[in-house]
Amino acid sequence: MMTHLNSHLHGFIKLTGNFIITSFLLPSSSRLGLDFSPHSTSLPSLLHPTSFSNNGDHPLLSRYQKVTSLDHAFNLFDEMTHRRPLPSVIKFNQLLSALTKLNHFSSCLHLFKQMCVVGVPVDAYSMNIAIKCCCQMSRTNDGFALLACCFRRALVPNVFTFSTLLDGLIREDRILEAERLFKKLIKHRLCEPNVVTYNTMIKGLCKFGNNDIAIALLRLMDERGCKPDIYAYSTIIDSLCKDKMIEDAFKLFNEMVFHKGIQPNVITYTSLIHGLCNLCRWDDVSKLLKEMEEDLRISPDLKTFSLLVDAFCKEGRVDEAEVVIDIMVERGEVPNIVTYSSLIDGYCLRGEMTKAKLIFDSLTSKGLVPNVVTYNCLVNGYCKSLKIEEAMHLFHEITRKGLKPSIVTYSTILQGLFRVGRCGDARKLFDEMRAHGHIPDECTYRIILDGLCNNNQVEEAFSLFHMVGDSKLNSHIVVYNILIEGASKCRKLDIAKALFHDITLKGLQPNVRTFNIMISGLCRECQLKEAKGMFLKMDESGCPPDSVTYNVLLQGYLMNKHFDDVEMLLHEMDGRGYSLDASTLSLLIHQMAAGSLDKSMVQLIGRLVPKESGRN
Repeated sequence: MMTHLNSHLHGFIKLTGNFIITSFLLPSSSRLGLDFSPHSTSLPSLLHPTSFSNNGDHPLLSRYQKVTSLDHAFNLFDEMTHRRPLPSVIKFNQLLSALTKLNHFSSCLHLFKQMCVVGVPVDAYSMNIAIKCCCQMSRTNDGFALLACCFRRALVPNVFTFSTLLDGLIREDRILEAERLFKKLIKHRLCEPNVVTYNTMIKGLCKFGNNDIAIALLRLMDERGCKPDIYAYSTIIDSLCKDKMIEDAFKLFNEMVFHKGIQPNVITYTSLIHGLCNLCRWDDVSKLLKEMEEDLRISPDLKTFSLLVDAFCKEGRVDEAEVVIDIMVERGEVPNIVTYSSLIDGYCLRGEMTKAKLIFDSLTSKGLVPNVVTYNCLVNGYCKSLKIEEAMHLFHEITRKGLKPSIVTYSTILQGLFRVGRCGDARKLFDEMRAHGHIPDECTYRIILDGLCNNNQVEEAFSLFHMVGDSKLNSHIVVYNILIEGASKCRKLDIAKALFHDITLKGLQPNVRTFNIMISGLCRECQLKEAKGMFLKMDESGCPPDSVTYNVLLQGYLMNKHFDDVEMLLHEMDGRGYSLDASTLSLLIHQMAAGSLDKSMVQLIGRLVPKESGRN
């Protein structure tokens, strides 16, 4: 496949010009009516068509639009407030808008308040800017307070106002409130949603994986005479791809292109390529790259190339990843820190730490500065290779470089310490993590439980489990699997049984791993009748046994010299297309040589040997 993919990659035309960047995936402030495009009529001029000639200050307009720094803005604001009469609100709005372009939302809000203090008659546009600042700073409740001020001042909020508030709610993950507000807009006719309003809601729904509702909103958008654009389709396609619903993504893609006449862009294709990479459908990736480059003349951008590098690295195919990087450089697309972090991670996953460190050390010469993600990749590699001292050295280097270790950094180091049996150091690091304000997430919690159980500190693990209580951390079957396995291995089967019984009481469902752990524990304690009963219960519970289940039960029977059901289990495995693992095969051969099993089973056992083992 790589030959085909390379041929298409090498066939890319020279990458020139400015490409569509990933910020397209967020509604821009210009769509919210709060920025000024040099190619469009500005909103202030629509609100106050004659005000530019007032006070003879037309020549100063460019100054308000070209603010370059915070100091510049404050000096200009100070000059404006000392003029008499005061400049029109349009000029102040221009200044505020310029500050939002520089992402100085807090300072912009401060100047808005000062405008109110000095008596500038703020208008709906000023309010929109202030509301936007609140929402950008995750202070959407303050944005709603300003909305109330609009009503008190008889300023009519418009579609830009409500789109901004919806975006604020979504930024704060308040999707249900956003849905309620959106429904109110339509039901009470507060405003007619425009393409930005719909796109904002679609973005929020997709953020939480509500693809069906997002598609329904796309249909509503069309029904109400608001034509969906490339952003709406690309957002949903991207979400479907992330959820591995690639066929649905292509169905929507075809609708967009062939029924709506909307041409895909590099972002649309990048999402589809990402989805195909996640499913390891490399031939389809190659075809899509060919279609993208040859048929539509759409050049892959930095993000496209970087995700290809990442996909190859996750599959352990670092040679192909290196080829992609070479092509990037050849085409004038400079790999960034994200690209190289993926490559470093790829070598770490293969255990090639020398090569990974070599690339890491070369970043400075490429003009790149490693970020926390880059360090995390290397730290993870050292921990998996059980080189914990090297990992700790990098961990301390993170803070020396002025970076802050993330929860992922701490979790990775904790797992590494537990793997080499340094439980005391793991506890110290955990205390340090909490002292630095990091709250353990589900991943960290499971790492600690698993680490304690694997180091025969099951009582401490259970103590932590009970201390956490009914919180969200204990609301997943993985936590119970860790503890059940820990108790079983420590020969505390009664505790394991009690936990297994509690699973359904907590509203959880045991999965195949839960059953496998329990069957293994029961066999270890020679409770074969109960193990068989649990095995038979699996199909009834809607959780059919897998290959591991059969191997675990067979090993239990063979080690306990219980041969009655062995042939029956082997026939069932053959019928389900399962294979014997090395341990089970070894036990079967041993018992057959000892005369405990009928040699007529040789042919049956031969069919269950994996092809790889058969060639060896």
